[in-house]
Amino acid sequence: MRISLRVCVTVFWLLAGGIALAQQEWPVYGSDPGNSKYSSLRQINKTNVARLKPAWIYHTGDVSDGTRYPVRSAFEATPLVVDGVMYVTTAYSRLIALDAETGKELWSFDPKIDKDAPHNLFINRGAAYWSNGGNRRLFLGTLDGRLFALAAKSGTPVESFGSGGWVDLKTGVADRFDYRGFGMTSPPAIYKNLVICGTLTPDGEPRGPAGDVRVYDAQSGRLVWTFHTVPHADEFGNETWANGSWKDRGAVNAWSILSVDAERGIVFLPLTSPATDYYGGDRKGMGLFGDSLVALDAATGKRLWHFQTVHHNLWDYDIPAPPNLVTVTRNGNQIPAVAQITKTGFTFVFDRVTGKPLFDIVERPVPTSEVPGEQAWPTQPFPVRPPPYARQSMSADELTDVTPESHAYCVKLAEGAVFGQLFTPLGLKPTVLFPGTNGGANWGGAAWDPGSHTLYVNSMDVGMIYRMVKRPEGSEIPYRPRGLGSPNSRFWDAQLHPCQKPPWGHLTAIDLDRGEFRWRVVLGVMDDLVNRGIPPTGTANLGGSMVTAGGLVFIGATNDSRFRAFDKDTGKELWETMLPASAHATPMTFLGRKSGKQYVVIAAGGGNKYNDTYSDALVAFSLP
Repeated sequence: MRISLRVCVTVFWLLAGGIALAQQEWPVYGSDPGNSKYSSLRQINKTNVARLKPAWIYHTGDVSDGTRYPVRSAFEATPLVVDGVMYVTTAYSRLIALDAETGKELWSFDPKIDKDAPHNLFINRGAAYWSNGGNRRLFLGTLDGRLFALAAKSGTPVESFGSGGWVDLKTGVADRFDYRGFGMTSPPAIYKNLVICGTLTPDGEPRGPAGDVRVYDAQSGRLVWTFHTVPHADEFGNETWANGSWKDRGAVNAWSILSVDAERGIVFLPLTSPATDYYGGDRKGMGLFGDSLVALDAATGKRLWHFQTVHHNLWDYDIPAPPNLVTVTRNGNQIPAVAQITKTGFTFVFDRVTGKPLFDIVERPVPTSEVPGEQAWPTQPFPVRPPPYARQSMSADELTDVTPESHAYCVKLAEGAVFGQLFTPLGLKPTVLFPGTNGGANWGGAAWDPGSHTLYVNSMDVGMIYRMVKRPEGSEIPYRPRGLGSPNSRFWDAQLHPCQKPPWGHLTAIDLDRGEFRWRVVLGVMDDLVNRGIPPTGTANLGGSMVTAGGLVFIGATNDSRFRAFDKDTGKELWETMLPASAHATPMTFLGRKSGKQYVVIAAGGGNKYNDTYSDALVAFSLP
């Protein structure tokens, strides 16, 4: 009995020590498998955050402005820190190990993607770490559709995994298609000895590589299970595709970050819209599991429940963000829940186990389509609470007046346009819609404070202006969208000032127990407007936030090259610093093992879809 007690005590302290170390570091993309983006560290807090200074800056060397290579770069990575080593991916899908406290390079691995290939952007958001106690590996998905297993100590491929250290993700889903545009841009999820992979798929044509979620054995690379995101014949949901339109249907993929409830063995998939994004006349029906949050048994891939956030998507309103595993208080009971933020500005909250909505969701009638052959779904789901955190419509009298030049540009751009409400299908006339194709919220997702049950969401109010036009005779589908003359076809002027009156970006704190806002602040500035005496307007933003026990919300994301810290309780801005470029990424934090210092790290890559300043800087901050 004495031996058993000693063993139990030893195991307890080993487990407790491991948990404590994990809380001091950042072993998973979102801090933990449930993507809370929360840290229990409090060395940096409300009283001293204004003293933060750069501790080190590391340049990856991987940056493209579109001159040498045909594609531009987007440095969107969030690093991991495990056992004092930082692992960061670059825009070119390289994986680099650094001394976390100094930024000194320890090793790098280059999968050697074809940089002359016509990718959308050079993107990689991060890697995944796995250990079974003896082996320690990193899993890296690449832009060209490969999954590598690397030894964490050396960065060399693990020869026993797949074929010499990697598996080809194209096998079985992209064999019969041009797989340009097929790959991984987000890290896989880990559950026990399983590596759970979503993929990026092309969506410009209706037929293409399948968006199936597949799971591989972490040691051998063997395929363990596959979930068909477009149900095959005789599978649940297949009847939601009219006239066999499910066959070879492109997209309906998980290009964003998956979440795992390790205790209950559930993986949550944020799935995207079917191809093509704006025309669905060839895919009539609701189209499961397009734009659905899907809960699967992580060990087997069996569907447990799902909820479709957009029926028969015609707006590119993907679910872009990682689901947040949260806890909601109801009648004194603590309910394990999952919160899903969206491009549309809605927050959906469900019981994590049953899928039951924790706030009512009502189906409301929405406009029909005037495009020949199209059959828009007659209703869409609207959650009663929380309120939307993003603009969902506008009228012509709300056109911008920040400057005479911007007003004149936007009046001309919107001439003859239809100003639609949420879920107005694109018509044959120019149609102004809110939110735009980037949201609302995007892949940066939300951060969750477990102490106050608060969800922090950054969002933008940038609309889109398109109309549907006929495709050439013989095309597989008859219509495609055509954007109007603004950059990237978004509803903004030549200087990227949105065409509606500000504010244009927000950071919102949502009380998930009550489904109400705690506070909401304007996020970001336009320097050219500030220089003309115009108050802060907010900006477009891509990337996410992080919340800490020190009472702080850290966020880059904004298109103004700033990194900020806010009081998590009030929304007051407590610190701001300039970066080498805009930080279209999500920050992380860790406690240095040698120095005992807390560091906050952000990737500042600029570029992306929003500006012409490109960088490759990974910047770490600490207190002096």
